[in-house]
Amino acid sequence: MTGNLYRGQAGLPFSSTLRVYEPLSAFPEEQRAAIRAAGERAVSRAAVENAELLASLGRITRSGGDPFPTGRTDLVRVTTAPAGNGGTDDAGADAAPALLYCPSQLVLRAGLAANALMEGIHGPLAELLIPEEQRDRHQERIDQVKARDGSVRVHTRASTWGIPFSWFSLFMESDHKDVVEASGRIVTVRVWATITDALERARYAVANLALAAPDLDMLDDLAQLTEWLEQFHVESMVELDYGAVADKVYPDDSPMDIRLGIECLAEGDMTGAAAAYRRLASRWIPIRQLARAS
Repeated sequence: MTGNLYRGQAGLPFSSTLRVYEPLSAFPEEQRAAIRAAGERAVSRAAVENAELLASLGRITRSGGDPFPTGRTDLVRVTTAPAGNGGTDDAGADAAPALLYCPSQLVLRAGLAANALMEGIHGPLAELLIPEEQRDRHQERIDQVKARDGSVRVHTRASTWGIPFSWFSLFMESDHKDVVEASGRIVTVRVWATITDALERARYAVANLALAAPDLDMLDDLAQLTEWLEQFHVESMVELDYGAVADKVYPDDSPMDIRLGIECLAEGDMTGAAAAYRRLASRWIPIRQLARAS
């Protein structure tokens, strides 16, 4: 399924995601059957993206005005562990290539997004758009998920109108990429890294920035990103999904510019670091300015 809705994202803001895919054995035993079944229903990635977008648009127009997902159905994305990653699941290592799973967890993520909105500069407006009664009802759903699943790792981070620079530190230009095209446009670009590689790169960046630029906002972002990745199974994969913004920026040298910028800072080369930042800014500031465009 590669319909126009998915390709054009219905004119919505550019949205990019960072996802962690885990082997089935990493999930609580009582969740595995449901996750496996949901993964088997995912005919294709495009079908999953279409279904998720359709569901979100449906919530906006839902009678009663409740914009939150109910959790009755939760989509699961599936990928195959690369050779040598060592992934396993309950089917046995010799039966088929190891599958890795990333549940959408929309109930939890919607709650986190609503809290962030309430705490931001648009909090008063958000209170008008999302009445307290609806927020309380959704909190009950969150409590039910946590009571059922126990400690929950949120597998997906999302960003609108651009990709946080800290995300690029997890990847290198040599990492595997999937470029998805349709009708002469780039629908998205997905970049993959093993979680061990991603963590090694994040820790390298944190160590060098802590010494060379301890006041840089990106250092806090990277520290939080590292703590998040450390929650997941060692055989996981990390995916950066550019979304529709890929058509504006790809081919993209941002991972290389981040790496070179950090290396220059570590070596005291302020000129090289400034040049790397200028390349990043020239690429991404125009995208972020679209958020303010009328």
